[in-house]
Amino acid sequence: MSPAGTAGTTAGPATGALPFHIIIPARLASTRLPNKPLADIAGLPMIVQVARRAALAGAAQVVVATDSEEVRQACDTHGVRALMTRADHASGSDRLAEACEQLGLPDDALVVNVQGDEPLIAPGMIRACAELLAQRPQCQMSTVAHAIDDDAEFANPNVVKLVTDAQGLALYFSRAPIPWWRDAPGGGARIRPGAVMRHVGLYAYRAGFLRRFPTLPVSPLEQIEALEQLRVLWHGERIAVFVSDERPGPGVDTPEDLARVRALLTGAASVP
Repeated sequence: MSPAGTAGTTAGPATGALPFHIIIPARLASTRLPNKPLADIAGLPMIVQVARRAALAGAAQVVVATDSEEVRQACDTHGVRALMTRADHASGSDRLAEACEQLGLPDDALVVNVQGDEPLIAPGMIRACAELLAQRPQCQMSTVAHAIDDDAEFANPNVVKLVTDAQGLALYFSRAPIPWWRDAPGGGARIRPGAVMRHVGLYAYRAGFLRRFPTLPVSPLEQIEALEQLRVLWHGERIAVFVSDERPGPGVDTPEDLARVRALLTGAASVP
């Protein structure tokens, strides 16, 4: 695996002795796509597709954490372990913290948060994120990024950008176009080649920090940007960044996304 701050391949699942745990938070509430975890994709509920894909990363266990009895039943039907968690969690991190308690994970356990709407997540990317955290004892978290080269994507506030230091540790995450190329030809939000990274919403945590995270006061930057990871930086903790050569497969937020992923998983298009 390449060190943080340099490009690394995530082409396929890896095997090895690194013990880590995958927890997939899942809730039914979604304004753009109701009952999203149960959406049928190639004959299976999406949450089951995600869990099966994640299992290829070689984790010690893959567990769904949900507040929905329907999701739990769907998982049980297809042999996926699921835990019932409280319905009042403010974020997926809070739900993962409760799941860590239920699972009895020690503070030094590595936990990867895989989003329940990523049925095409690359197993190698999951494992790379966990391996990076294992290699960085000074960090409480790790995450993933990839290079972007499209000016429209760079300017899009729905695309989260990040910058790192010389050791590949996150300095800042923003919806704004960062870093800003002051001397860009023509001005405006332009990408300087090789300098811009898009954040991928995949995280690994140390279980002890994950338990502590919900108790940390919300930071002003987090409130402004609506980015939970800024709370971690605000309180002085470090996040290691694995830079992937590959973009992740498309997630599912809208009916159009769902149609695209269905086509990919039924053979109408190639799976990344």
